[in-house]
Amino acid sequence: MSYLLLKHVHVTCVALSGIGFVLRGFWMLRASPLLGHRLTRVAPHLIDTLLLGSALSMAWMSGQYPFALDWLTAKFFGLLAYIVLGALALKRARSRQARAGCFVLALGAYAYIVSVALARNPWPWA
Repeated sequence: MSYLLLKHVHVTCVALSGIGFVLRGFWMLRASPLLGHRLTRVAPHLIDTLLLGSALSMAWMSGQYPFALDWLTAKFFGLLAYIVLGALALKRARSRQARAGCFVLALGAYAYIVSVALARNPWPWA
C-alpha cells in the first residue's frame, strides 16, 4: 500500500472518529437511547483500529517515530489524554456535569492532536 493512500485513510479516519465522538457526546448529554445502539458501540472501535493501524504503518514507512520527533511525541501524549478523557466523558465519570467537562476537555485534546499534525510542531498555537 502506498504512503499517500495510507495518509488518506488516516485523515479520513481522523475525521470519522472526531465526528463520531461529537455525536456520541451529544447523545450522552441528552441521554439518548441511540448511544446504546450496536452500530454506535462497534463503529468507533473499527474506525479507531484502522486509524491506529494506518498511523503505525505510516510511521514505519517514513521512519518517523514518537520519542524521536517532538511533534509525534506530543501527538502520542495528546492521544493518551483524548482516550482517557473520552472514556470518562462517555462511560466512566459518575455525574453528568463531570461527563460534560471531560467531553469538552477531550474535544480540546482532539483539536490539539489535529493542530500538532498539521503544524508538525508540539506548540502549534505558539
